[in-house]
Amino acid sequence: MPAARLKPAELPDQRSSLVEEAYGLLKSAIRESEFPPGFQVSGQELALRFGVSRTPIHEACLRLQEEGLVRILPKKGILICALAPEDMREIFDVIIAIEGDAAALAARLPDKERRAMADALDACTAHMAEALVSGDFSARGHADAEFHRVLVEQCGNSRFARIIQTVNDQSHRARVITVKMRSNLGLSVPEHQSIADAIRAGDADAAHEAARAHRTRARDEILPLIGSYGLKHL
Repeated sequence: MPAARLKPAELPDQRSSLVEEAYGLLKSAIRESEFPPGFQVSGQELALRFGVSRTPIHEACLRLQEEGLVRILPKKGILICALAPEDMREIFDVIIAIEGDAAALAARLPDKERRAMADALDACTAHMAEALVSGDFSARGHADAEFHRVLVEQCGNSRFARIIQTVNDQSHRARVITVKMRSNLGLSVPEHQSIADAIRAGDADAAHEAARAHRTRARDEILPLIGSYGLKHL
């Protein structure tokens, strides 16, 4: 008797691809506040919106729940998790610690790798500076995010990247909401340059301090803004 075959829609590779697609679409909708904090939606509604079946939607939601972006409500769908100001303070503590250590590790890389990484960081900073001049806040945000991605992903510790991605996803809405309120966005350019310069020079202590100081200043600017505008959740 011939072995049973999966139907085309049940092939593992295709199923995995559908889950990845659903995960990416749903995460983007949450990060960009298309689904705001506290929003509740059913699996069927998500399946219709994204044009996939409920199974990949459910698997995608399980992953997002592990990342702290949604909460699955049995028989009710999912709830988009909100962040309180105290959550943002904890998230910044994680970012400051990891990026400081990542910069120090990067400064200890072999000379060729270290210089290539510093060049990549400089390119991100240049794009960010151009976006600031033109008033393109979206492009500025993407260039800034790319700088910090390169810093963490190329430092030599793969676990840093996995941890930082989760907290970055959780805090993205807060950065988007406050970006136009912040008066010192331009300070990020010389601060980024200081981080890259220290890495290029192989000065681990200076790189560590520059990275921590950069994120600490951002924290000390963003958290009071959240409080002054009376934002109870993000």
